[in-house]
Amino acid sequence: MEKDDAKTDLDEAVNEFLTYDEYLDSKITPSDLYYLEDEKLARQVVELGLRGTGEVWKREEFESRKAAAQPSRLSKRSEQNCHNIRGKGPRGRRLNVKYSLNICLRTLASTGKELKDNFLRALAEREEANRSGKNHSIIFIRDRSACGQEISGYIDYAHRLKCEDFEPYFSGKKRLLPQPTDLSFYNWKTNEVASSESANYQVIADHPTTGVLFMNKKDRNIVNVDPQASPCEQSPRMTLKSDIYLHVAIFDHYIKCTI
Repeated sequence: MEKDDAKTDLDEAVNEFLTYDEYLDSKITPSDLYYLEDEKLARQVVELGLRGTGEVWKREEFESRKAAAQPSRLSKRSEQNCHNIRGKGPRGRRLNVKYSLNICLRTLASTGKELKDNFLRALAEREEANRSGKNHSIIFIRDRSACGQEISGYIDYAHRLKCEDFEPYFSGKKRLLPQPTDLSFYNWKTNEVASSESANYQVIADHPTTGVLFMNKKDRNIVNVDPQASPCEQSPRMTLKSDIYLHVAIFDHYIKCTI
């Protein structure tokens, strides 16, 4: 019975938190941050079981269960979407299997959601293009983490769409935040800096004149995210006013395939 309860607790943690670091953040108390004065150190201490609230799952257990749960979760959602649309066609005709499948593949995480925030609406407008590969948008977000520390970073939208379920973001259950595994990440409190290339972009860090640049792996073109740089027709910048984020911007990079 205890094993079943433990399995349920781990499943709940895997469903609630996107990454293991987010899970650790939920265990950090205000007093931990006050005395340690470092979010990264606080995570390490909590992971070792020395501080924090409640029992802490090991990183290997969390990530293993996360990897195992992802295909099942996406499969269930796809089945539900197919069930919802299966039946009558546009003029009362029965939908054939191939037609139903095509519609299922086009079903988006933002479909049917009531989106009141400008930023979420902008993401919804770009979801199909990023899923299909026509656009590789880069998202800039500056906001506060679960621990209240200011963080910022650049996110490969198309890459994140393929790696995780965006339904919780569009439904308001979770907030999309930059992670150390994204293109670029910075913690303004701890000065933690991280950058990682994605499926679509290579990071060109510390360029002498423009700072960080991102090179698209498909068309080899550069996306300059410097707000002082001249606007680029192929990668236009859109700054949005959001009610749920401190600062957000989107760089749309429309793909031009090389011959």
